[in-house]
Amino acid sequence: FGRIAPVFDKARSWLLEFRVDPPPGQDETTFRLADFMDGNGLESLCQRLDDFSLAKGLINNIEKQREFEFKPGPIFANIVIGDEINRASPKTQSALLESMEEGQVTVDGQTYELHKPFIVMATQNPIEMEGTYPLPEAQRDRFMARISMGYPSPSAEFAMLGTHGGASPLAALRPMTDAATVARLITVVRDIWASPAIRQYVVDISTATRASSALRLGASPRATLHMLRAARCVAALEGRDHVLPDDVQTIALPVLAHRLILSGESQLARRTAEDVLREILRRVPVSPMAR
Repeated sequence: FGRIAPVFDKARSWLLEFRVDPPPGQDETTFRLADFMDGNGLESLCQRLDDFSLAKGLINNIEKQREFEFKPGPIFANIVIGDEINRASPKTQSALLESMEEGQVTVDGQTYELHKPFIVMATQNPIEMEGTYPLPEAQRDRFMARISMGYPSPSAEFAMLGTHGGASPLAALRPMTDAATVARLITVVRDIWASPAIRQYVVDISTATRASSALRLGASPRATLHMLRAARCVAALEGRDHVLPDDVQTIALPVLAHRLILSGESQLARRTAEDVLREILRRVPVSPMAR
């Protein structure tokens, strides 16, 4: 986790849902609830995403009573960790749409509220594509951000040999907070001031992605909202009560890149969504009122 640690330290404070794209062997499933929850929080780790066929709850036929009984499925948790989400079937992936957007699930016409806070973490192996189902645009748009882990630095990998050789590092972890505190932090962050000029700057970036000839699909209105929320979190982490343009630029790539679809010309030129976004950020002017 040498390369992801600084990013994840911020991400865990402000991302409602995010996805990690590590190469194989990065041990991404060690993102555990023990990192930052105690007994007051609930975790659901779905190592096999087939478990999400139960995402909207279990209905068991009780033989003796001859009636149906609702059993909450693994989606009923504060943090839901999905390992290699692109190996889930399309039906399983679609089961997450309502829960990630509305914070609820509906079973046989009955709506059930999910726990607060509700956070979805998912990993995706970008190398092995056999037997996988690419996430549709509507599903990717519900993840606030995507973080690419890459490989650890040589020093971090050297340290890993010493810490992982004898025992699991998870055994030494201690809770850092609880679900109620995280819920309060989310409320506080949403009150961070964003001036009209900052909000216009966020809208201008999203509009520029939609007008770009390098993209077939630009940022959605949901992406615009997520960008402002993430910028507020960066400002809070920096100890400020207001958002600056630098905060928006800091989170623009992880929040927007996974939502964009490149044009055919961009793909032939081997450009990435990050390349296009960097060009847009250089081109979109910042109002003096936003500084």
